[in-house]
Amino acid sequence: MTDKQVIQGSEFLQSIVGFEQILAMFDLLTDVIFWIKNTDSQIIYANKKFVEHLGFHSLHQVVGKSDDSFFPPHIAKQFITDDRSAMDGKVITDRLELNMLNSGEFAWFSTSKRPLYNKQQVIVGSFGFTQLLSKASKVLSSIDAIKEPIEYVRENYGKEISIEELAKLAFISVSALERRFKKYLSKTPKQFINEVRLENARRMLIETRLPIAEIAYRCGFSEHSYFSRQFKLQFGLLPSQLRESMKS
Repeated sequence: MTDKQVIQGSEFLQSIVGFEQILAMFDLLTDVIFWIKNTDSQIIYANKKFVEHLGFHSLHQVVGKSDDSFFPPHIAKQFITDDRSAMDGKVITDRLELNMLNSGEFAWFSTSKRPLYNKQQVIVGSFGFTQLLSKASKVLSSIDAIKEPIEYVRENYGKEISIEELAKLAFISVSALERRFKKYLSKTPKQFINEVRLENARRMLIETRLPIAEIAYRCGFSEHSYFSRQFKLQFGLLPSQLRESMKS
């Protein structure tokens, strides 16, 4: 492409009437979640897929709100921290994230974030895309080395799990396993195990009437007090408080 063609393309874009027309194009992305936030991480715009993903029907229901209005504290904190990193100039491109769906199943997402500039080149917010990846996605081939450990944790979170055991499943060393977890999941194997256990404990607290101590045991926590502390760190409230809130 020549410089003349670049200039012509730029002039064409500037001739388009209304920024809203550009944003409306993102509603055509039926498998991509797109959003724009201000410097306070409040949603300024989101496409239809984003709104539907949150369980709403109208953009007006989400505009002006931040992630802590929609997600558990630990997840909202992660998203807001990412927003701030993007506004500080950190480029997040196709980062793989493993999150639990409402069904209790885990799913892979690919997320990218960038700072948002005004005409004076001042950062006024951030924007991003995230996409739910199918099992057939080529992107997932890059994490084959930790696929087996992840599946093992998902299926055996209630048992005692050692990092050495997970490394053997992937046919790599413990240090290599830890490096790959940090690279693809932005967390250590121990953090991943803990999060899987806590997510399943949260689901059991909501979906069953099992005693809290029994849920802790089933999810791999031998000490009830330790489980309660970890649960509060992750979700912002104690297991008993979550149970109580379900009654109202």
